[in-house]
Amino acid sequence: MRVTVLGAGSWGTTLALVLNQNNHDVTCWSFDKNDIIVIKETGENRKFLPGLKLPATIDFTNELQASIDIAEVIVVAIPSHAVRSVIENIELTEKSDLIWVNVAKGIENETLLRISQVIEQVGQVSTENIAVLFGPSHAEEVSREIPTAIVSASKSLQTATLVQKIFMRPYFRVYSNLDIIGVELGGALKNIIAVAAGICDGAGFGDNTKAALITRGLVEINRLGIKMGAKADTFAGLSGMGDLIVTCTSMHSRNRYVGEQIGKGRSLQDILNEMVMVAEGVKTTASAFELSQREGVEMPITEQVYLTLFEGKPPAEAMRDLMTRASKKEDWG
Repeated sequence: MRVTVLGAGSWGTTLALVLNQNNHDVTCWSFDKNDIIVIKETGENRKFLPGLKLPATIDFTNELQASIDIAEVIVVAIPSHAVRSVIENIELTEKSDLIWVNVAKGIENETLLRISQVIEQVGQVSTENIAVLFGPSHAEEVSREIPTAIVSASKSLQTATLVQKIFMRPYFRVYSNLDIIGVELGGALKNIIAVAAGICDGAGFGDNTKAALITRGLVEINRLGIKMGAKADTFAGLSGMGDLIVTCTSMHSRNRYVGEQIGKGRSLQDILNEMVMVAEGVKTTASAFELSQREGVEMPITEQVYLTLFEGKPPAEAMRDLMTRASKKEDWG
């Protein structure tokens, strides 16, 4: 198939490579013309995946509309906060049959929409033509063909299984799922808990503390997900527990790194200023906190991460407030 990947960061480039290996006709777009020049001159994405040789059969381009005009499938691999503005600059009047695959893990700050909903709204795309591809999948490992399993979710079984088919590789196993709400929320909200896990590491709390944060964090994800129409068992899967484990524990996790630096006493702005890649959990924390208030869902870890990131609350104080809440029974719901 003719597939265009929007975004030539580490994940977009890696997915372009997976698709190329499956003999699809792949175009990878970036807004940064200089990045494209470097990739074409060196055969590497030196900013995001240094040392990885890229085949000449992947067409890297800075021409947005031209890359859309040739596509049958569009993979959205740009930071979640940029999705709306990029799609607004695309002419889609004769492309109603396009399949869209969202891999951007976030919740839009202004509207509190999931990114697939932003694609549907701005691109006037049928919900049946949208899938999400989420799971525990660091680009640094997938690009080196380290065995990985993820999930393709859509309201349409046909769309979910099409995406499953075009991405499946011997090292890249794709499952299908019809709960797009749960898969997408699991992939977005786990980044908040990863920030919390990083704060735990940076502040020196310990393994017991981090295990508690991960476990109770999954409860919060489940609570909000169910309130928004997801299925509870989705969060026990790859885009729930699976993605949560890898993002909270891996050295590759940008969100865990941000939390770790906060736990060591650095300011959020200083941390973000030095990062090349985007830590989606920062903006998602603001969205999730607002969603929890709007929906009346108790999310104490998310609340404390929000207060720590945006109101300067000391991590030790945030942890104390979590630990001294009123006693209650353990409840998954």
